[in-house]
Amino acid sequence: MARGSELAPLILLLLLAVVTRFCVAQTDCKCPTNKMTVCSSESPGGACQCRAIGSQVLVNCSTLTSKCLLLKARMSAQKSGRTLVKPSEHAIVDNDGLYDPDCDDKGHFKARQCNQTSVCWCVNSVGVRRTDKGDLSLRCDELVRTHHILIELSHRPTNRAFNHSDLDSELRRLFKERYQLRPNFLSAVHYEEPTIQIELRQNASQKSLGDVDIADAAYYFERDIKGESLFTGLRGLDVQVRGEPLHVERTLIYYLDEKPPQFSMKRLTAGLIAVIVVVVVALVAGVVVLVITNRRKSGKYRKVELKELGEMRSEPSL
Repeated sequence: MARGSELAPLILLLLLAVVTRFCVAQTDCKCPTNKMTVCSSESPGGACQCRAIGSQVLVNCSTLTSKCLLLKARMSAQKSGRTLVKPSEHAIVDNDGLYDPDCDDKGHFKARQCNQTSVCWCVNSVGVRRTDKGDLSLRCDELVRTHHILIELSHRPTNRAFNHSDLDSELRRLFKERYQLRPNFLSAVHYEEPTIQIELRQNASQKSLGDVDIADAAYYFERDIKGESLFTGLRGLDVQVRGEPLHVERTLIYYLDEKPPQFSMKRLTAGLIAVIVVVVVALVAGVVVLVITNRRKSGKYRKVELKELGEMRSEPSL
């Protein structure tokens, strides 16, 4: 009996340790690569599992989440009033704005997007519209891959320009360590103060199972630049080149697909259409003036010919 009373405190300590560890596990259950998730340790075995907001898809927190699931999470966050990520005031014109995408079971964009309306369009693997908008009868036979992404940045004025080699090394380190992108997929870094250009290239044949897609790396980088980092514990880009902070003022992203986009004249901007109209009107006016001038000249010549013919008839014959 005495021995049982001696074991009681030990059992209580063991139970307390288990409860404490469980509570700590619950507290530490976060997704380090995607803060737009809901995580829980209530699964069998107590393992931490995180699901993307909006789609409830189970995500792999050891790597980047697909851009399609991230866009869907942003739309859901706006609808539910969550403030994890705020839309940037300096939106990049890479599509027709933020929309609620349709993702497949792997988290990739489906070739046709309709945004829960009767208006549909075809997108590339980055989710950017590559055709004119149509109705529900629109067909998108394949998801065309974006194999080249050009990220163009403009940094704030500095006391002196960055060293190109140092800047190149720092950006390559960032994409390798933070965005887990294989070094060969960052093909080049160009720099001409204050413009920085980062080229990402990745063909379908080059991408192996488990490789981070350049589209996802570019999107994570974009959110970091705008101070809306998707990583837990980070707010934005914190890059320094030889101790000099890199502050970005302007960002523009270009996407190049394996097949050219299919846009009609409807894609033209109002300004370009106005220029075309002015040119056409000028050409038509020029043709009209030329025709009128030629007619007037022809009329004068005809009058002179008739006059000369009349004078010849009025002269006496010899």
